Amino acid sequence: MGKLSTFGTALALVATTAGGVAFAQTQGGPVSALKGHNSNAPIDVASDRIEVQDRADRAIFAGNVKVRQAELTLDTERLTLAYTNDGKLQIDRLDASGGVTVRSPSETARGDFGIYDLNRRLITLIGSVQLQRGDSRISGGRMTIDLDSGRAVVDGGPRGVGESGGRVMGRFTVPQRTGG
Repeated sequence: MGKLSTFGTALALVATTAGGVAFAQTQGGPVSALKGHNSNAPIDVASDRIEVQDRADRAIFAGNVKVRQAELTLDTERLTLAYTNDGKLQIDRLDASGGVTVRSPSETARGDFGIYDLNRRLITLIGSVQLQRGDSRISGGRMTIDLDSGRAVVDGGPRGVGESGGRVMGRFTVPQRTGG
């Protein structure tokens, strides 16, 4: 996985339709959000308990679940791993619940639920979402990261639900300037 770019001095907020927000830099193109992450890397999972439901092609991990794929980590209380087994086991999707934290070397994202669709190369966090890079922070109702393009979109969610009240909120650090 490539390093995530940080909020630079050239950070600009770009509003999108449906109340979403995407990040872009005025120089150098879009901010990379896990762009280049190797979704073909092995996935390591550790937990207090595992239940394999082979006829349903899934495994359920419960209690202090830790997932690692390359430099990406995910911590949660419960994880359902969906797979196909046509002679070769292939993981298709991870569904996390019970509070989800996804970390990369430069950012941390949190939500109530998380979905990592390996086939579509999308990571989605839902419910009380927070994304933090350094001292800058964004919160909303839902965040989707496209691993192919590196585009991250945060939506506010329904009005009156959660802390955001249907809005995306952010706080960004700016470089200290001298003079006036």
